[in-house]
Amino acid sequence: MRKLLFQGLAVALSVGLMSACSAGTGGSEPTSSAPSSVPTGTSTPSATLAPDAETSVPAPPPSAPSGLPSGPGAGNAELAITVKPSENEAAVNYTLVCQGGVPSAESKHPSAETACTAVKENPAILSPSTKNTDQACTEQYGGPQQATVTGIVDETPVDVTFARTNGCEISAWNAAQAILGSSGGAA
Repeated sequence: MRKLLFQGLAVALSVGLMSACSAGTGGSEPTSSAPSSVPTGTSTPSATLAPDAETSVPAPPPSAPSGLPSGPGAGNAELAITVKPSENEAAVNYTLVCQGGVPSAESKHPSAETACTAVKENPAILSPSTKNTDQACTEQYGGPQQATVTGIVDETPVDVTFARTNGCEISAWNAAQAILGSSGGAA
């Protein structure tokens, strides 16, 4: 008798659970209590769609990377440049001040004219695009050199570091070589 009682209870419990999982009462299929007023084949804002629904509305484009534009600039710069040739050598500091691509008397840089020309021709070399991306870089070591450039170029703040620890960083270093100066190590 007890066996029959437990079987009956198990069947009742199973039926109750199955009805709780049916559509419209918490099942896995999305439902809506309001009728849809959107004609078939058109998209709706994602806020009114079920979580797994797809729309035909494209995702917004990624925001443009901040930094200096590529191509010629105004050539105005006030930069503090620190180059550390190696772990055991003292850092070398330069000041580069350019007006219209021409160095001012304040510049204390070994190749100020070449550096100001480089800043004017392509200020984007001071904001390498490979720093914060998932770009694959060759695993090669170019040397222990490190450099930091801070200041302002064409009214845009600059705070960038350079190293020679992989292919991408070596490429960025070589592009900025004129600005990093003669103590910047191998070219």
